[in-house]
Amino acid sequence: MTNLSRKLLPSTSALAAFDSVARLGSFSLAADELSLTQGAISRQVSGLEEQLGVLLFDRTSRGVVLTSAGADFAKAIAGALSQIRSASLHAMTKRHSDQLNLAILPTFGTRWLMPRIPGFVARHPEITLNFATRIGVFDFDRDGIDMAIHVGQPEWPGAECTFLMDEMVVPVCSPAFLGSHPVSRAEDLLHLPLLHMASRPGGWRHWFESLRIAGSISEGMRFEQFGSVTQACIAGLGVGLMPLFLIDAELASGQLVEAFPHQVVSPSAYYVVAPHAKAGFPPVVAFRAWLMEEVARYRQEIVAW
Repeated sequence: MTNLSRKLLPSTSALAAFDSVARLGSFSLAADELSLTQGAISRQVSGLEEQLGVLLFDRTSRGVVLTSAGADFAKAIAGALSQIRSASLHAMTKRHSDQLNLAILPTFGTRWLMPRIPGFVARHPEITLNFATRIGVFDFDRDGIDMAIHVGQPEWPGAECTFLMDEMVVPVCSPAFLGSHPVSRAEDLLHLPLLHMASRPGGWRHWFESLRIAGSISEGMRFEQFGSVTQACIAGLGVGLMPLFLIDAELASGQLVEAFPHQVVSPSAYYVVAPHAKAGFPPVVAFRAWLMEEVARYRQEIVAW
């Protein structure tokens, strides 16, 4: 390593000491935080200043104050030190288990995926699953996510989208609402309060177009999660366009009924997505294979019904 390379890579001890003094504004407080003597902290910071050839603090009788160069340096290294701490913690707690950080859709995750997860855990006890909720496209690296369940189109920069299943939707409402708002023709729905999903802005238009019905679609209430739409329908607030597999229980119990018996395949479909950099990551490979088996089994169940 050249002398320049050494100067550009200060020791983590020196960086930690500098970071602590910069945040706390005191050598003594930094010494307490790092369980070192004040003299040790002072020597670490002085050595760092000498290595960089830059004065990082102004020493006064009232304490220490970051110089302009010191403030810039403190801001620049804060993120790097945080990443090192996180990586160290991950390495210490991971032990011998693999971990999969999985982003799931709220309703899909709770209604369809979670009841099946015990099967994956039984097959792969060596893999620890960590769940996060995400809607829409996000940055895998920034969010620390290895894999995601996505609904929409197979368009995700830098990632591979594997098709899982289509989404069959039908207009539903509460029995009481339908009783007070009879629907004899599909056109009648144009005059009722329609509930919308933010992630499916063209859902209702697609449904009406499948019946070759043209007309003005009411704006109505808008929701971000299907669970909220379900509860709004049950409460009698209007008619929601819902994926059948997410409301099996409500249809079976009679809490919801079809407002009009016309089912259509939604323009949106479900995909499992993983960044190209994680293509060979064993937990990703294992989860994708298991998930595809579960989807195949689910399709067979639908046919059997």
